Amino acid sequence: MRLDRFLSNLPRFSRADARLLLAAGRLRVDGATVRDGRHEIREFSRIELDDELLQAGKPARYFMLNKPAGVVSATEHAEHRTVLDLLDEPDKQELHIGGRLDLNTTGLLLVTNDGLWSRRLTEPRSRLGKVYRVSTEQPITAEYIEVFARGLYFAYENLTTLPAELQILDAHTALLTLHEGRYHQVKRMFGHFQNKVIGLHRECMGPLQLDPALAPGHYRPLTSAEIEAV
Repeated sequence: MRLDRFLSNLPRFSRADARLLLAAGRLRVDGATVRDGRHEIREFSRIELDDELLQAGKPARYFMLNKPAGVVSATEHAEHRTVLDLLDEPDKQELHIGGRLDLNTTGLLLVTNDGLWSRRLTEPRSRLGKVYRVSTEQPITAEYIEVFARGLYFAYENLTTLPAELQILDAHTALLTLHEGRYHQVKRMFGHFQNKVIGLHRECMGPLQLDPALAPGHYRPLTSAEIEAV
């Protein structure tokens, strides 16, 4: 929201009042004087008028979690444990998941209360690479690399997937980098070759890599460098 709109939404100030307060340099956002009413503020912003606190702001929170199998990427579920059930954090109902994983898919999940940040990480137009370690029932051959790089047609959505990179590690294991997130995309891509995916683990999302020290079901706060990298 713009700062001038925030002020005029308060019962005590009109739009004219907001313009005068801004012009007089009486508003501070996160400790800095702001005179431009177009200045964007968020729920995390601390806003002061002279010595009066208009909005305390709340801390932005960012966590990396190693999701185990059998846990739902949701905030609540009638049958299964959820990602939020794994967190020992206050007010965790305010958190949401950035980049969901299927019930039996494991690996990197990001949990935050910062919607703009998570959208930068997950929105399709960002096209940030997401790396998955894939284990399959049948051998993976070099043909997969060429087909995935060209893109696969999904008739149900009437679309062709974006080019994906495949690195074969051994006969039944590969690293697959996707730049989008279609429904059951990895399983459907390998299904093109009638090859069943028997293990799927996300290792990276954009610049963020799963901490190898995190055991399944464990989590930690992101570092400042990790937050700013997105």
